[in-house]
Amino acid sequence: MGPVGCDHENEKLEVAMKTWRFVLSVVASVAFLPELAIGVEESEEQAEKTFTVRPIGHAQKADGRTLIVLDKKFEKGLLGLEGWSHIQVIWWFDKNDTPQKRAILQVYPRGDQKNPLTGVFACRAPVRPNLIALSLCKVVSVKENVVEVEKIDAFEGTPVLDIKPYAPGLDSVTGVKVPEWAKPK
Repeated sequence: MGPVGCDHENEKLEVAMKTWRFVLSVVASVAFLPELAIGVEESEEQAEKTFTVRPIGHAQKADGRTLIVLDKKFEKGLLGLEGWSHIQVIWWFDKNDTPQKRAILQVYPRGDQKNPLTGVFACRAPVRPNLIALSLCKVVSVKENVVEVEKIDAFEGTPVLDIKPYAPGLDSVTGVKVPEWAKPK
């Protein structure tokens, strides 16, 4: 038996690692990077677990400007972000957060019934079991706890969960295949 508290610390570390594997898996799948997705085995015990995710800030839109305003306590985390032209903003579809909308598993992509009925994991529908969204945004400026971006497909006040710099070569792929309905028009 190890020192007092050692088992508890190992348990906390294991839970933290499982949480990050889950988050990375979700982010990788949302970003259409299946080769980076991490397999998460789900047992009955894991199915009962929940995770608490707290926003780091919110989207604000005013006077023709789009801002990601972080809580002041996260300001130091923006150091060096001005060196990147684009960021991936991970946010929460809070306007769709109802049990009914979380239960929807099939939709007509883009709300168009001419498109085939498709599972929510095969499209970017705003209704899904976990309402995590990802937007690629061009950075206009970074000042104190505020990142100004050209635009974001989130509403005013939307909770922002994380920001990551977009890294060409890491975050882009070649030979992409998409269904007919998803091709640019």
